[in-house]
Amino acid sequence: MGRRLFSAAALLVVVTCAAACQSEGSSAQPSTTTAVAAPADTEPTVIAADLDVPWGIALLPDGTALIAERDSGAIRHLQANGDTTVIGEVPGVEAQGESGLLGLAVSPAYATDQTIYAYLTTSDDNRVVALRFDGRSLGEPAPILTGIPAGSIHDGGRIAFGPDDKLYVATGEAGDRPRAQDPSSLGGKILRINPDGSIPADNPTPGSPVWSLGHRNVQGLAWDDAGRLWATEFGANTWDEVNLIEPGGNYGWPEVEGQSDEAGFVDPVVQWSTGEASPSGLAFQDGALWVAALRGERLWRIPVAGDGSLGEPQSLFEGEYGRLRTVVGTPDGAVWFSTSNRDGRGDPAEGDDRILMLRP
Repeated sequence: MGRRLFSAAALLVVVTCAAACQSEGSSAQPSTTTAVAAPADTEPTVIAADLDVPWGIALLPDGTALIAERDSGAIRHLQANGDTTVIGEVPGVEAQGESGLLGLAVSPAYATDQTIYAYLTTSDDNRVVALRFDGRSLGEPAPILTGIPAGSIHDGGRIAFGPDDKLYVATGEAGDRPRAQDPSSLGGKILRINPDGSIPADNPTPGSPVWSLGHRNVQGLAWDDAGRLWATEFGANTWDEVNLIEPGGNYGWPEVEGQSDEAGFVDPVVQWSTGEASPSGLAFQDGALWVAALRGERLWRIPVAGDGSLGEPQSLFEGEYGRLRTVVGTPDGAVWFSTSNRDGRGDPAEGDDRILMLRP
């Protein structure tokens, strides 16, 4: 099952990550890269500022957006003029370390059901809840998936609806490595469920929400124009990854990290040294994957060919905005990305945390 479409290893200088890289990475001592930066046509524009660790960003059909703040548990409504207002706090959020209020997703049927979804940490677990948003305030959360392992590190947290209108949930192993290979655990997996929390009949294992396993900590999910699912994953000491997700695929953690060519494991299609990335958010826009790097403090752009092969990764805005967390593509072709300089590992600048807009 080994797969090798493209490796950034030849472009990057291998470094050994310091202890802080065991989780989401620190901002100290970035390593050196030989990848050539590709200048954008325009510099990014700040569209929201003075946010408190923005994590999830979900676009609404009217062009506005919802923003989840990790530590406070608040959800903000971002208006077209850049103003943000708190529309509510999700009850039960327990923020510690990397945990808290994480991913957001909007129902594919939002026009009729006014439902949004949130991934959050409670005192007992990580879980996914559904909430009504009537344009002004949030309703009470209804749990649809519970029992995801939680901890102060490796909580995953990205949720997104796929082209099939199923909800995909990225989880981490919460610091307990064997969970990633345990098919009965929800930790260290990409999960696939129906919007009501039930399990799709065509999942790889009947009765199980597990779509893929062997993951350390996935925080980015995106589909390209051909419907292929890509995911970003934090490495431990050597390699961060971009993976092309196969239903039922085993991505190796903790048995392997990075490309191994070992039978039974799916290799990453891109790997970076941990100082270059600590990849969190992921989006597909304008024929490319866009990856937000925390410790690497940059935005990566990776061209995607029609057959799924990848071009040379391009490093954008290295060190200009600090730690980057989330990336989303908008219907009008823009790329939004958020800073994460108030997450306890960054160096906040004036106006942080911010959401910026780039027009490729």
